[in-house]
Amino acid sequence: MEYRTGSTVSSQEMALFDLAKRLERYREGRHAVHVHLSRLKSVNRRNHHLRVALSTVSSNFAGSDCQAFLLANNDLVFVSKDVDLKKLDDIIMQLRSLFSDDPLVIAAGDHESGHGQFATIYNLEKQYPAFMDFCKEIAAKDQDRKRRLSEMAVQTAADVADSRHPLTTAQLARLEEYLERTEITNVMKRQPVCVITGKEPPKPIFKELYVSIMELATSMLPDVNLASNRWLFQHLTQILDKRMLSRLSKARDSALQTHFSVNLNVNTLLEPEFLAFDNSLHAGSRETIIIELHLIDILADMSMYQFARDFVKERGYRICVDGISADALPFVDRKLLGADMVKVFADDTFSPNASTERKEAMAKEINRQGKGRIILARCDSRAIITAGQEMGITVFQGHYIDMALQQLSKLSSAAKSQKQA
Repeated sequence: MEYRTGSTVSSQEMALFDLAKRLERYREGRHAVHVHLSRLKSVNRRNHHLRVALSTVSSNFAGSDCQAFLLANNDLVFVSKDVDLKKLDDIIMQLRSLFSDDPLVIAAGDHESGHGQFATIYNLEKQYPAFMDFCKEIAAKDQDRKRRLSEMAVQTAADVADSRHPLTTAQLARLEEYLERTEITNVMKRQPVCVITGKEPPKPIFKELYVSIMELATSMLPDVNLASNRWLFQHLTQILDKRMLSRLSKARDSALQTHFSVNLNVNTLLEPEFLAFDNSLHAGSRETIIIELHLIDILADMSMYQFARDFVKERGYRICVDGISADALPFVDRKLLGADMVKVFADDTFSPNASTERKEAMAKEINRQGKGRIILARCDSRAIITAGQEMGITVFQGHYIDMALQQLSKLSSAAKSQKQA
């Protein structure tokens, strides 16, 4: 039994496609089974479910000529030689038993009438063209997705360029020295993320903790574009990550213990500072913490992201993909990335002047991602929130919400003062 893996998301699809091409002349006695795990409910497609499913296949083919592929969309494909249909049926039934309470499995019914939408069996002697078409399709889709994400990352990186001077190593050293002397809480910001239903007031569900790098730059290096050199900028953000994690590890403030999100680099999740932070948390608090990772950082090293993502999610944290423009959202697959949420930056798509076609396209995209899985950030007006609600968004963040909460706090304080009087 051989399990194929690789360093990129597309390697499984391409490896399966390569195998399919080689099998054109060696189809005798071979079957391929496509297990549609992507059709299961998301609660049944967590990493440990996929590992158990793969282990189930491996244990049945120990020492046999079989290759298995776990695709990016969570589907499982395995190709075997000289295995009768009864054994393949038995293996599929074992897999179905792992998800017996899922609607997909329930709908599949008795295996004697087939496996419904749960699994497809290909007899490669007779159905090779159909199997090859399937392999071509998933390989093409994966390559296209990778190309579009790469183009988007290049464009996003280009957008941050401006007329300020580029950051130098000497200036970075000055910033690093300054941060070593400065109490990090002086530059830490907290911004609420709220659920807003209809015209009801915002209801905070957690706060984003972050360091305002731009404010830091304005105070120290106003004529320098910190983002001009990606590697120096990333080094700076990693320094800030470690300082923030150190601060959170020692925090006595209950507001810094639960129900917050924190922006980190992917690499930081594998550093000792993150482990120290993780060890400092109370039992059960990890489930209330969201780790925000920038899309470009994710794309820079997909294999590192996958490893870090699995590492933190197994501990109970949730993942939010940050740094997504409205135009880029169609090229991001939240489920493929294994993320719990995505943060989209509001733009003209959410203005009253946006075309109906544009709004409908965004509403369709939001529905694909999952309505409750989108955070609409940079909400600077009520009109943006209203447009987001019309498209199906319920979670918002931005200066308008900050001001609304401040006003509500003032009204509440005034009401309490009147009662006391």
